Amino acid sequence: MRAQIDQLLRKSLAHFAAEHEVDDSIDLNPQLERTRDPRHGDFTTNIALRLAKPLARPPRELAAELADLIPESSVIAGVNVAGPGFINLSVSADAYRGELADIIEAGDSYGRSTWGANRRIIAEYVSANPTGPLHVGHGRLAAYGASVANLLRATGHDVHEEYYVNDAGRQMDILTVSVWLRYLQTLGEEIEFPKGAYRGDYVHSIARQLHAQWDDRLARFDRSSLLRLLADPPSSDDVLLDRIIAAVRHGLGDTGFSVIFNAARYSVLDDIREDLAEFGVRPNNWYSERSLADGGALERALKRLNERDRLYVRDGAVWFKATEYGDDKDRVVVRENGATTYFASDIAYHYEKRTRGYELLLDILGADHHGYVSRVRAALQAMGEPGESLEVRLVQFVALYRGKEKVQMSTRAGEFVTLRQLREEVGNDAARFFYVSRSYDQHLDFDLELAKAQSNDNPVYYVQYAHARVASLLKKMALEGFPLTPASRSDLRRLTETAEMELLVSLSRYPEVIHLAAVNRAPTHVAQYLRTLAASFHSCYNAHRVLVSDDSLRNARVALARGVQQVLRNGLTLLGVSAPESM
Repeated sequence: MRAQIDQLLRKSLAHFAAEHEVDDSIDLNPQLERTRDPRHGDFTTNIALRLAKPLARPPRELAAELADLIPESSVIAGVNVAGPGFINLSVSADAYRGELADIIEAGDSYGRSTWGANRRIIAEYVSANPTGPLHVGHGRLAAYGASVANLLRATGHDVHEEYYVNDAGRQMDILTVSVWLRYLQTLGEEIEFPKGAYRGDYVHSIARQLHAQWDDRLARFDRSSLLRLLADPPSSDDVLLDRIIAAVRHGLGDTGFSVIFNAARYSVLDDIREDLAEFGVRPNNWYSERSLADGGALERALKRLNERDRLYVRDGAVWFKATEYGDDKDRVVVRENGATTYFASDIAYHYEKRTRGYELLLDILGADHHGYVSRVRAALQAMGEPGESLEVRLVQFVALYRGKEKVQMSTRAGEFVTLRQLREEVGNDAARFFYVSRSYDQHLDFDLELAKAQSNDNPVYYVQYAHARVASLLKKMALEGFPLTPASRSDLRRLTETAEMELLVSLSRYPEVIHLAAVNRAPTHVAQYLRTLAASFHSCYNAHRVLVSDDSLRNARVALARGVQQVLRNGLTLLGVSAPESM
């Protein structure tokens, strides 16, 4: 609908530009918008106001001329100039009815477009450290990221979804020694478990698996100094953990340490992979941080920075000239001991994405990564890549409430609600819908009781019920012997009630909502639209009987119900939510 009106406006502007020899430098894009008040028509544009100054013309006079040049069309019922120079356009009732026919004909493809055709995007999201199960905060990243990827595909983009596995560095070493210490306990060793170590039940489980496979062979070294350290630890938890890591690595050797490391890594990662798959989130690729060094990407990135004179050595460390790109200080990429930093890995990973041919690098991260954005963008620019190739969306945190009690989450302490537990309690559909029901850049209070409620107050239930209500209607038709006859154009003209016309207008907005949601990376637009559409449908359904004896009117109203069902299903699918046939 919007596209048809836009084309008519552009024809008017093209005619005007040719007639008045308008300079090519003047922007003639009409910027069409829906009106807030239907009394002012359906669409409006401020193009005359924008062109008035460069063309030295009174805006209302210009608007009147442009309005007169709009070609006649069955789509437009009327055009008028309002206020200081707005052009308002009213859509004909037959055009809205025709859109309904298009919805039914297009089916699952309705609302899709080729806007982003040939643009390759790599969307990285969740990417939680494989040090424990996913918690409810990770769930929001997963639901948001997957929905954004779906929206981008729906608008024609070539999207690759990726999970970056942070399997290098200190946190993985802490998980490794946490597992090893629990393994010691399975052997009957009485030790004081460090406060800073990972404490979840999953650590016990991995330790028991190691014991079953290795018996006591991973503890056959002199542990006396380590046990003394645990019995009389230093005041700093971080110092204690670093000393334990060094002692265990020395005692086991690289091979023995790797056995525990890999057991922990694969166990946690397999759990994350399974959890996400059950949640309907299946990244195309799981990219290991360790592979950056093993595959040479880290070396290639640092070499490129060095060749472009963007690195220097100070105090034995290698620094990136970040201040030349607006950062508040330069950043270390290689420490004095020769070890590369997390920042170096981030640089290498993003440069490697560009070398794979992706035009846009879309990172969906937790809100605590705000300092990360400018640094990585600076590094890309320093390597000769466009800064705008990196787009980062920072997703705010989730507060989970059980009744009036806020549930606390701490990964190392093991006192957290996992994504799996949330899904088991409220279901995948409620979790996916609730996670995107609020804008990603706002904090989300997740109401468990509301998510489980089978009432109109529960938004996902309300939307799904509208879909199921149509399915029930179609079943009832079959039971009562009514034929499911496709509505003709003349049948659709029987849709004249105010509630029916409002529903037709609401249906026609769906492609615009999908486009807007994709542009703004905002699946919340879809969730809000589906609630509004469901409300319009319930209102219309309650006001006007569908299975009437008049064949033509019945065909039209059934078509309207089917159109609603199709759009609801299309929108829910983009959000990763099912469209049930019964409730």
